[in-house]
Amino acid sequence: MSRKHRKQPVPQQPVEITIDSLAHDGRGVGRIQGKAVFVDGALLGEKVVMQYTQCHGKYDEGRAVEVLQASPERVVPRCSAAAICGGCSLQHMHSDAQIAMKHKILQDQLAHFGDLKPKEWLAPMTGPTFGYRRKARLGAKYVEKKGRALVGFREKSSAFLAEIDQCHVLVPEVGLALPAFRALIESLQERLQIPQIEVAQGDDATALVVRHMKPLPAGDVEKLVQFCQQRQFQLYLQPGGPDSIHKVWPEDSDLRLHYRLEEFGLTLQFHPIDFTQVNPQINQKMVHQAIEFLDPQPNERILDLFCGLGNFTLPLATKAAHVVGVEGDEAMVVRGRENAAANNLTNVEFYGADLTKAFEGQPWAHGGFDKILIDPPRSGALEIVSKMTVFKPKRIVYVSCNPATLARDAGELKKQGYRLLTAGVMDMFPHTTHVESIAVFEPE
Repeated sequence: MSRKHRKQPVPQQPVEITIDSLAHDGRGVGRIQGKAVFVDGALLGEKVVMQYTQCHGKYDEGRAVEVLQASPERVVPRCSAAAICGGCSLQHMHSDAQIAMKHKILQDQLAHFGDLKPKEWLAPMTGPTFGYRRKARLGAKYVEKKGRALVGFREKSSAFLAEIDQCHVLVPEVGLALPAFRALIESLQERLQIPQIEVAQGDDATALVVRHMKPLPAGDVEKLVQFCQQRQFQLYLQPGGPDSIHKVWPEDSDLRLHYRLEEFGLTLQFHPIDFTQVNPQINQKMVHQAIEFLDPQPNERILDLFCGLGNFTLPLATKAAHVVGVEGDEAMVVRGRENAAANNLTNVEFYGADLTKAFEGQPWAHGGFDKILIDPPRSGALEIVSKMTVFKPKRIVYVSCNPATLARDAGELKKQGYRLLTAGVMDMFPHTTHVESIAVFEPE
């Protein structure tokens, strides 16, 4: 093994360290003999006892095992497994401090990548910090040596499932029922063949999608059905890829959940494995804010890029003359069209297109647009924003799930002649380091 890739020995003796900053992943950062150490579970200003977990050439990693001098921002986590479960990383930090950290991350990234500062900072968008998460992919594993099952999220930086009895960020119907999920898995004949349970909740129903690696005997299917009947969950089975998912209970043909956007009089339907925002309270506020910022007028044409199933597209269509939604996932394009028809909206079109490739010849790119909304994946929308002069919109609203790519794209928009008017964070994932944000641009 080359010296470059040789693993560094990990000291076994715990050491004291003072935390003088926070990394963007929420870990405390201190120095031992001049070398940076990233400490999980430590907060700014604290003195902790740290156990090394990994050593590298230029930095080391560890976890706090004892707090000697606590930050005023430290709180007792509601979850007893918060230190090990990868579902959360910031339960030991007060919610207000979490928001402040996320705001600083956005502020730092905008300054670093584009030398940008908005004319006005938007007040942070917040909501419930527990029981908010409507969607999750839960790992499942039956451990033969222990004769018991595990159901939940994976441990931090590990492929192992964390042993948890409750999850307080999941909706209570699921998060407080994890022991029942475990007992269910343990009761199945093919319990070794269940690797995951996907959870999705709409406004009036919760669905479970149970992945199984081998065909399930009738007795196992009956136990799954009874479990869902008792809790009024919908049951889907997935014996293979996504196309193999099928509904088992209730025995009807309705394969959709739904959520309401009451402000706009809309009902949006979705399949349990479709992408939807996990936090319904923040989503309601986010849609309201995005539409308010874009301010669509009755005579305007609006373009919604990375539109998904129409979360922004359809509300825009209730205000504008015409709206075009463009999405890379064909299943979402179909869902958008379904939702437009179900809500009797005839002034909206949905197109499928790879937005990382040239778009000038695409049919949706013609006709001109007054304003544009962009809601890209974590990789951002550099290919689109680098050619924004093709459209020349008089306002752009950019919704981001990655402040680094938002900042990069904002820098590109600056080159295209756009100034950053407003930006702010939205706490879509409390107790995690995920930073959702929104920004508004107009021509100089």
